[in-house]
Amino acid sequence: MKKRSKDQTTLIHAGRDPKKYGGVVNPPVMHASTILSESVAAFRGKHRAWKEGAPLYLYGRYGTACQDSLSEALCALEGGFRTMTFPSGLAACAAALIACVKVGDHVLMVDTIYGPNRQLATRLLARFGVETQFYDPLVGAGIEQLFRRNTSAVVLESPGSLTFEMQDVPAIAAVAKRRSALTVMDNTWATPYYFKPIAHGVDLSVQAATKYVVGHSDAMVGAVTAASEAVYGRLLDTHWDLGMHLAPDDAYLAQRGLRTLAVRLKQHWEAGLELAQWIAKQPEVARVLHPALPGDPGHAIWKRDFSGASGLFGVVLKPVSEKAFAALLDHLKLFGIGGSWGGYESLVMPFDPRDQRSATQWPDPGPCFRVHAGLEAVEDLIADLEDGFGRLRKAL
Repeated sequence: MKKRSKDQTTLIHAGRDPKKYGGVVNPPVMHASTILSESVAAFRGKHRAWKEGAPLYLYGRYGTACQDSLSEALCALEGGFRTMTFPSGLAACAAALIACVKVGDHVLMVDTIYGPNRQLATRLLARFGVETQFYDPLVGAGIEQLFRRNTSAVVLESPGSLTFEMQDVPAIAAVAKRRSALTVMDNTWATPYYFKPIAHGVDLSVQAATKYVVGHSDAMVGAVTAASEAVYGRLLDTHWDLGMHLAPDDAYLAQRGLRTLAVRLKQHWEAGLELAQWIAKQPEVARVLHPALPGDPGHAIWKRDFSGASGLFGVVLKPVSEKAFAALLDHLKLFGIGGSWGGYESLVMPFDPRDQRSATQWPDPGPCFRVHAGLEAVEDLIADLEDGFGRLRKAL
């Protein structure tokens, strides 16, 4: 039996076939709407084969070699059955969840889910007769007590969006499987390089490839990998029905970013951890939210299930005035204030988790901000933060 390549090698070689394109290393970008067939029989044969999953090119919206190459590479990294690409991370989240539900169903969604995903459930799905119940991210196997006869899906995100709580993914997935419900997990924080949801029992692994896969803050891409052929069929139908399409140029940018994911993620992880440790020592800080820190409540689960961390974490300050909080963030030179992350540049973003949950309560009274550690020299990033904390102290 052929030995499976290490993930670092998979990132470089999966989804590429230079012989197919005259020796060109990278798959070509194909801009296409109409794709011609040689005959009526060939046209009809394409339809049949494509519906069965064959990588044939039928119409631009269904993808070309560019999107297929990205899907193949991501699927190899995920260890799943097949991967579908989408025009954004939220589009991927939406399609994965919609593929699992029908009118009258009940969904269990983690209370620390990405905000737009919460809105998808409480607005769009609610209008179509799907009820969503939010649950404590720390519930573990106890989630079984929340199941109903009509529970069709469980949605996870670990660590949690903004506040970084760790979920016991294998325990929750095992309960869902026993109760015949599908599991959907947003795995953007770790990527499938540092955590593999499917290997831990998840049915649909979602990521906003906009973040670490693209890695350069210049394209929006989503991806969903199905664990099995049966689940993939439901995802494929949803992809068709919603008219989803990833632009070829964005697919190309995601492929390009994917090749360097291993080296970039390692630096993001190391820089983020060093920044988190430095920030934790500041007297104005109540706590740092980073599961890779030994003192974090979720550290044991992170160490058990994950092989690495990203550069994203949260900071909770002790109560300070809005003026002092703004003085810390407003004049940072290397950290931009922005809502995305995963690119080469460092970012900060203020957030208030109190209005982002309903099943749990946020305990800290002080202001919070999120940090994305980019690829700059850590010494320079620390110096920038040091200046920021100096401004905060002067404003107290």
